[in-house]
Amino acid sequence: MARILVVDDDGQIRSMLRLTLERAGYETETAPDGEAAVRLQRQKPADLLITDIIMPGRDGLEAIMDFRREFRECKIIAISGEGCRLPGDCLPAARQLGAARVFLKPVERVELLSAVRALVGEGSTAASAGNAAPAGWSGAAADSSRMTRQE
Repeated sequence: MARILVVDDDGQIRSMLRLTLERAGYETETAPDGEAAVRLQRQKPADLLITDIIMPGRDGLEAIMDFRREFRECKIIAISGEGCRLPGDCLPAARQLGAARVFLKPVERVELLSAVRALVGEGSTAASAGNAAPAGWSGAAADSSRMTRQE
């Protein structure tokens, strides 16, 4: 089973992504920033890093650079909201630094899981609820697929 490391400073987003990935059959760890992600990767290497870009401390772009330098075999997906200094500059930068896929928040659950499968393969066949969104998040209905935090 593929291991995935999710990095986001927003605890609710981390939890939602973790639950979505675990329901799809992936072993998932989380970290609140790039520094913690590197520490976790040294202890329990993941096959895929999914990282937010804008975070306090060591941000996602720095984490991508660290992972490309130290953990070259780890695949990377970058996600970001509208918090970049210039519109649209974060995700192209993440791509240039080595992210295989990039997504603008809110992330489409189906697209994210498709990218994960393309990069690391299928999750466990025992996971039966991979397409269900966690309670309290939009996208819970079968015809609605955006994963966003509801305020």
